[in-house]
Amino acid sequence: MSKRAFDLLAASIGLVVLAPLFVLIALWVKLDSPGPVFYRQQRVGRGGILFNILKFRTMVVRPDDQRQLTVGRDPRVTRAGHFLRHYKLDELPQLLNVVQGTMSLVGPRPEVPRYVACYPADVRALVLSVAPGLTDWASILYKEESTILGRAPDPERAYVDTILPAKLDYYVRYVRERSFWMDLRIIWRTLVAIAH
Repeated sequence: MSKRAFDLLAASIGLVVLAPLFVLIALWVKLDSPGPVFYRQQRVGRGGILFNILKFRTMVVRPDDQRQLTVGRDPRVTRAGHFLRHYKLDELPQLLNVVQGTMSLVGPRPEVPRYVACYPADVRALVLSVAPGLTDWASILYKEESTILGRAPDPERAYVDTILPAKLDYYVRYVRERSFWMDLRIIWRTLVAIAH
C-alpha cells in the first residue's frame, strides 16, 4: 500500500470514528470563549507551497496579536485550550488536511514561513521534499515544548537557536530513513505519548 493510500484510508476512518468527539470538542470550544471553532494558520508544505493548517481553536481571539510561539502558561490559552493542547486533541482537524493531501499522517511538522526561513538551504530542500506530517519523532520528544520555552529567558531565541535545530535533525533523519514500518512506529509512539 502506498503512503498516500494509507494516509487517505486511515484519516478517513479516523474522521468517521472520531466524528462524535469532534462535535463535543467543537461545542466546548464555542461555549468556552467567543470566536470560531477552528483556527487556521499558513504553514509551509511540500515544495515550499503554503497551505492552511487546521486546528481546534485553543486561544482567545486577539486579531492584533502576531506572536507565533506559545510559551509556558500563556494567558491567551483558554480553559478548554489547556486540556486540548495537553492531549493534542487540538490537532485532530489536521486529519482533514491529510484527506486533502496537504499533509501526511507522519512527516516533518510544518512550520510557519518565518521559521522555515531559518532552515539551512540544503536542509530546507530535503525537509520540504516530502509532505509535512501530523506527527513525527520531534513531536513526540518535544511534546512539552511550550513548557520548555516558558523556562527560557528569551523564548524566541531559545526556539530558533536550540529547539528548531534539534527538530531539523529529526526531520532530516525521517526523510532519509522513512518507511511504512517507521510510520507505524511513530504513530504508535505518538498515541502512547499522548496517553501519558
